Parts: sequence; structure tokens; C-alpha cells
Amino acid sequence: MKLVKGAWKILVGIKDFLVLVFMLLFFTMLFAALSAKPNPAAIRDGALVVALDGTLVEQPEEVDPFARLTGGNVVKQQRLRDVVRALEAAKGDSHVKAVVLDLDRFMGGYPAAISEVAAAVGKVRAAGKPVLAYATAYTDDSYALAANASEIWMNPLGGAVFMGPGGTRLYYKGLLDKLGVNAHIYRVGKFKSAVEPYMRSDMSPEAKEAELAIYQPIWAQWQAEIAKARPKAKLADYLAKPADTIAAAKGDIAKSNLDRGIVDKLGDRLAFGKRVAEIAGAPSGKPEGSFNRIKLDDFVAANPLPTGGDAIGVITIAGEIVDGKAGPGKAAGDSVSALLLKGLATKNLKALVVRVDSPGGSALAAEQIRQAILTAKAKGLPVVVSMGSLAASGGYWVATPGDTIFAEPNTITGSIGIFGVIPTFEKSLAKIGVGTDGVKTTPLSGQPDVYGGTTEETDKLLQSAIDAGYARFISLVSGARKLTPERVNEIAQGRVWIGGTAHQLGLVDRFGGIDDAIAEAARRAKLDPAKVHAVYLEKEPSAWAKLLEGAFGDGEDDADKTEETAGPDLFARAAIEQRAMLAQALGDARRLARGGSVQARCLECGALGPANASLEDRTLFDAIAARLGL
Repeated sequence: MKLVKGAWKILVGIKDFLVLVFMLLFFTMLFAALSAKPNPAAIRDGALVVALDGTLVEQPEEVDPFARLTGGNVVKQQRLRDVVRALEAAKGDSHVKAVVLDLDRFMGGYPAAISEVAAAVGKVRAAGKPVLAYATAYTDDSYALAANASEIWMNPLGGAVFMGPGGTRLYYKGLLDKLGVNAHIYRVGKFKSAVEPYMRSDMSPEAKEAELAIYQPIWAQWQAEIAKARPKAKLADYLAKPADTIAAAKGDIAKSNLDRGIVDKLGDRLAFGKRVAEIAGAPSGKPEGSFNRIKLDDFVAANPLPTGGDAIGVITIAGEIVDGKAGPGKAAGDSVSALLLKGLATKNLKALVVRVDSPGGSALAAEQIRQAILTAKAKGLPVVVSMGSLAASGGYWVATPGDTIFAEPNTITGSIGIFGVIPTFEKSLAKIGVGTDGVKTTPLSGQPDVYGGTTEETDKLLQSAIDAGYARFISLVSGARKLTPERVNEIAQGRVWIGGTAHQLGLVDRFGGIDDAIAEAARRAKLDPAKVHAVYLEKEPSAWAKLLEGAFGDGEDDADKTEETAGPDLFARAAIEQRAMLAQALGDARRLARGGSVQARCLECGALGPANASLEDRTLFDAIAARLGL
């Protein structure tokens, strides 16, 4: 009996200990979450720190907070409209003595997003507010923002090197042949190069022609924007003969940049902090190089979206279009349509703006979203489409119900075409001595057979379905844009267009951003654009997700950034891009093996964005790398 009582006491003690540990953990998490929560009341005189760590996106993906605990490679994503709103508000806020652009960990964004933020930075400078930019190494995207600053600082051991759009892409045909994987490809459009990695070992002439037609104007616009924002920067020789230019400076990239007016000052974070402190003041009791700061999250919270007047709904279609349900950062058919239908039922909306920033994806999900948008039209609401950085393939499909389509000059759009890929493994199995056999009652029994291969009858049927889907896509665009089907077919063929060309072709009506689209929607609803407000129909993270993110976030306060937390140099950035490319390759393999519905997707559009794989691809890569000890 004593033994039982002793064991019981031990169990009770263990229970009490676990309860205590749980309570301590809970309150620690709660304190961390509350401490991390934006605090508008914390705004004091100082420098607004716009630390663009990670990538610039329309709608950040929903990140698993526990991924940080397992050492996952969690790349931050900055919401475009929050950054722009903060910069707009900074112009006239007396608390903001300067704006600091911390670009050390900025991994870029699509051209249209970069141009929008760059213009907002330029407006702050034009309003008389000092804007100081800092980075260890500048790339095309980060320099496009920094060029609009009053002072550009760079680490003496860093450098600015500009690559321009373009580069290599992975092609898997040789690997598939070695593995014995037979990729059955069904497509329409000679420019639908999304499937080329599975059917070729190199890029087709048509794909090269189409991509050059996009890259060249984007690069020309980048140079024009830099020349306008920073005329003293001597870029011509640096862009034409970068190696000779750096060699003439004995390999000192930073000094060469300084001599050519590309940057203003060379210094580490300590020197940079002292300079900012001269303008914004220094806090007492802090290390040298500290300055009075205004955190971006606090400033965004202190400058919320307006709420007065009539409501204009904004539904965001951002990221890959997928079937079923998904969180923010992916445009899932069920999730987006449910948000839109709920908003139409409960928000008393007067008009609808469809904000598209997507390379497309599932044609089925795109049609589901389109039908939900048509519900708004059936209720008599004007529908205006606002294309962000990317509205291609399925992203254009969902734009077809719009009464007016806005885009930026460097928006990536078009890619009107569809495809399907089904891998079969009969050759792979044969290599290891495995055969397949069976009986069939119809020509389609067991098809598509991933083990034994597809039949001619199946291939013919599936290609016919793709042809029909393409014809439907053409019909939707033809009816929406008031163009003949023949004309749409000419400019479709899966070809990707830049916004300026798309406007000339009639695929886009007007140039402008989200605010222009909201104003147009108000006018179409016979409302004063100055007396409306936007209601974003988005799913907010749950309270539990916010708690975990606050507790397990990176915990790094902008005020504590020192030289020890300097960003990557040029070599480190190359390694990051290489890692992202490998993650993308694994993601492509997963997408091929997983199959899915008919795709209206622009895979080639990814080359125009930041060197950063999707969250799903990165998670897969990290898991494999961890197992291999990489």
C-alpha cells in the first residue's frame, strides 16, 4: 500500500510540475505576443524605420509560427499596401523627422510593386523629409528604392551590382528520361512555355522571343526611373562593362560605386546610426549609434484605413490559384469565393474592386472565383479590376468580368492559355523489372494509368478537353474585351505581355493602381470617390495564430539592429538565390507528381519576381535538407 501511495505522490508531483511548466510557457507566450503587438500609442518623434526584410508582396502567406522552432527557413513577406500607406502618411506627420529604408535583408519584389514603393519614397523626399537608405549590398530592386532617397549609405565591404532581368531556368527533360518518367503534356498555345521544362532540355525560340519582349521594356523602365530619381548616378559604363569598371577600381566595388555617384556614403551601421541620430535624435541610455525610432508596425496601426462613407469591397486574388481552401497568400477557389459571397451578403457594398496579383493556377478554381465575381455583377454592383504586379493566365481569367481593367505599365499579364501534365512511370518500373498488365472493359478503363502509361484514346480525349478549355478562355476574353475570337487567339497563344503592351492590345483599359480602381468603382456607382472607403474582404489570422506568431516571431526589434546583424553581401545573396532555385526545382517535381486539375498558370512569370521560392516549396526543401544534414 505504501508503494502505491508513493507512486501516486510521484504522479501527482509530475502532474503539478507539468501544469506549472505549461502555465509559465503560456504566460511567457502571452507576454511576448502582447509585447509584439503594434502599439499606435508608442509613436514619438523619431525616424520611421521601414525595414523591408524579405519580399514585397500583395498579400503575405500564412506562416506556421512553429516553423521557427524547428529551424525552418521562414522568409518574411511585407504587405505592399501597408508599406505604401506608411510612406504616404509619413509625408505630413510631424513625429516623423526622417525615414530610414533598411534594405539589408530585402529580397525584392515584382517590378510593379517596386515601382509603386519607389514612387512613394520619392514623394516623401519631395515633401522635404530626409530619407536615408542603408544596405550592405544593393541589387536591382533595392537600389530602385534607394535611388529615391536623400542619402544612400552602403557598407564599405559591400557593393551595388546590377544584373537586369533574365537568367537561367531549370529544364527537367533529361532527368525525366534518365528516371524513365513519361510526362504526358496537353497544351494549347505556342508560347505556353510553362510546360517546356518537362518536354525540353532548353528554351524554345518562341519562349525566348516572348521573354525578351518583356525583359527589355522592364529593364529600360528601371534605367529611366533611376535616371529620373538620381541623375548624378553614372550607370552607363557600369551596366555595359561592369567587370572592367570594377577592375579599374582595383576590385573595390564600394569605392567604384561612391566615385560614380551610385551611393553617397560608405559606413557601417554604427556610422549610419550616428548620422540618423543627428536628424531624429538619440535616446538616452542606449548604445552609440542608436537613434529615436518609429516602428513600421506601430506607424501602420496609427494610420489605419479610412472608414467613412460608402463601402467599396476589395477582394484580393493573390498567389497561386488552387482548388479547395487555403489561407492568405494563396487564391483558393473555395476560400476566395466564400469571402466574396459573405462580403456581398453582409457589408452593404456599393461596388467591387478585384485586386489580382497572381500567376494563375487551377482553371477550375479560377472559374469558381469568376462565378463569385459574376454574383456581384448580378446584384448590380460595378466591378473594376486592379492588376498588381502579376495577373497572368488564370489571373487574367478571373479579371474577365471587370467593367474596367487597371494595370501598371510594368504589370505582367496575358499568358492566355491552358495546359495539363500527367506523369506516368511505366519506363521507370521497367528499369527495375516491374511490369503491368490487366483487363479492360472500355478504352478508358484504368486511364490515365500512371503505372502502365496512357493510351492513344486517352491522349486524344485529354487534348480535346484542353482545346475546349482554351476555346472557352478565348471566348471569355473575347466577350469581355469586345474583340473577335480570332483577334484574341492571335494575341493569346499563352504569350505573356507587359502592361504597356497589353494596353495597346486592348487587354487592359487604363493605367493606375488600387486607389485609381477604387475611385473608378465609386464613380461607376455614382458616388463621390472622396466619400468612400475600401473594405478588404480578407480572412484575418486567428487569435491563436497571432499569439503564436508574437511568441515565436524572430523577436528582433529594429532598435537593436547592430553591425552583428548586417545583411548578406553579394556572395551570400548568390547562395540564397541558389537555395531558392533548388527549392523551386523540388516544388516543380512535386507539382508534376501531384498533377491536379487543368492549369491556367504562368510558371515562367516567376523569373520576373524576387529570388524566393513559395512557402510550400521552401518547407519541402528545408525538410529534405535537414534529413540530408545540409
